[in-house]
Amino acid sequence: MDNTKNNDIAYENAFTKPIIRAGRYTLLLAIPLSFLPVIYLWLAHGAIPPLGAILTGWFLIVSVYGSWYIVEPVSYFPILGMPGTYMSFLSGNIANMRVPCAAVAQEVLQVEPGSKKAELVATIGIAGSIITNLIVVTIAAVAGNAIIGVFPEVVVDAFDFVLPAIFGALFVMFSIKYPKYGVFAISVGLIILGVIRVIPIWLVIPICVFSTIGFAVKTHKKEKTD
Repeated sequence: MDNTKNNDIAYENAFTKPIIRAGRYTLLLAIPLSFLPVIYLWLAHGAIPPLGAILTGWFLIVSVYGSWYIVEPVSYFPILGMPGTYMSFLSGNIANMRVPCAAVAQEVLQVEPGSKKAELVATIGIAGSIITNLIVVTIAAVAGNAIIGVFPEVVVDAFDFVLPAIFGALFVMFSIKYPKYGVFAISVGLIILGVIRVIPIWLVIPICVFSTIGFAVKTHKKEKTD
């Protein structure tokens, strides 16, 4: 027991704390850097929309994506872990790239979800996906139009289904392990979208996520007490 505790302390000091320190500063630095293209257009070309248009655009974005500010960190953290969360929110493509790569890496190596081994495996998988992503994006930026132009129209149209296919594969992968949680999650979604239909679309995902979390916690506690 003491050895496990010492290992946890060593892991915390050698890995977790430096990750938090580096991740905090890199994400804070990324915020002002994100405005550099806009600042350049403003200073170099005088291109800046009226304040009213800026605020209107901001409120529209918040109304659509504001819930993701809470949903994404909560729902993705168990798979990504602490370092993976920092890396993913800095690099982007979380749902369609980072989460699948982390989940598949953990599945292949058969590590326990939520453990330190799972966190390390997710970190390596996400790092590999970021490097691969940079290479592919660079190639696409340079020769993307030429490559896409070679594909037939049916192939280009098929790209619209890539993200739903990834989500479906992830759902099935985890539902096989925890079938009753998967049944509950899909039932909530079907009831909201097919029966109730009056809930705003931006509330659908938060309701599905947090209701499933609540169901899983309650079920787990009940199983432990039985």
